[in-house]
Amino acid sequence: MSNGPSIFVSHGSPMFAIEPGLLGPNLQRLGEQLSTLSAIVVVSPHWQTQGVRVTASASLATIHDFGGFPAALYALQYPARGTPRLAAETLGLLQAAGFDVLLDNERGLDHGAWVPLRYLKPGADVPVLQVSLPHDIDAAGALRLGQALAPLRERGVLIVGSGSLTHNLYEFRQHIDDPEYAQTFADWVADAVARGDTAALVAYRARAPFAARAHPTEEHYLPLLVAIGASKADEPRQRIEGGMTYGVLSMDSFAFGLSTAGAA
Repeated sequence: MSNGPSIFVSHGSPMFAIEPGLLGPNLQRLGEQLSTLSAIVVVSPHWQTQGVRVTASASLATIHDFGGFPAALYALQYPARGTPRLAAETLGLLQAAGFDVLLDNERGLDHGAWVPLRYLKPGADVPVLQVSLPHDIDAAGALRLGQALAPLRERGVLIVGSGSLTHNLYEFRQHIDDPEYAQTFADWVADAVARGDTAALVAYRARAPFAARAHPTEEHYLPLLVAIGASKADEPRQRIEGGMTYGVLSMDSFAFGLSTAGAA
């Protein structure tokens, strides 16, 4: 079994579930290249907890954790099966890295997890595990969380950090159309990723242009650092083109540890 890669996926608005745009087909093509995965581990900003929690159920409900969207979104289901054995192994890795972690036998998958998985693995034929994002974690902590999960890749596990490359909900809700600043921020991140400048990506708040505007709060940026933490410095890394939705939401994503042939 080959190693699983790590990826950062921009899930943007819940509308991404029914509006694939540019990113949806690119994720589907990427998923088709990942035919030997043993499992998928997802970290999403829509499950924030005290300490870290890991889903441990054998079946995972589809959580529609959003309001005010079209009825079609609430009818969508992603019938993922869980993997209690991998949950126990993941708990051990996180505890060894110093995290306060518990198993959760009730939690399903929030839209930060199941929406991108609908494109990556539409058949829901790979077991899924979700790991929560501690509510008080910072950028360095998110990197450390990814580093703790990295050994799972050797078991053919795909590590997914699901967030949004830009995420100003006020501007989204006010229909503000200003893609120039969002693209400037997205390009800065892409350049830092390509150079392997992890220090800059951790210190993005002080170093990236328009950082506070692109991310008034940090939780949708931090999964990028989870994905980077789960990667190796010498691995290939690719920008997965996602375009700009709603004028301010960059959907660009990144893959780490894929062969060039597997890049979207």
